[in-house]
Amino acid sequence: MMSVEEISFQIILYGGNARSLAMEAIQHAKINKFDLAEQKLQEAREEKIKAHRYQTDLIQGETRGEEIEVRLLLIHAQDHLMNAITVIDLAEEVIELHKKVN
Repeated sequence: MMSVEEISFQIILYGGNARSLAMEAIQHAKINKFDLAEQKLQEAREEKIKAHRYQTDLIQGETRGEEIEVRLLLIHAQDHLMNAITVIDLAEEVIELHKKVN
């Protein structure tokens, strides 16, 4: 089983990837490359799912009675994941707006 630190780093990795890909999607939409924007947005969603799986594993472990030490690194990881989710949601809206304008 992975340590909380290792899981935290996985959440940071995949959450950060998701956020970056969502921002790339917006940049492609700004220059009317909507197919590429949608591709990057899909990649962002896939990275978000990977991060979310690690988070879910922690939550399930805790519900089974496993003691999870909440450390600053885990809180930082959670911030990364929540930020990624927010940016993906906003990217979906921004891309749709660019499509309507163009």
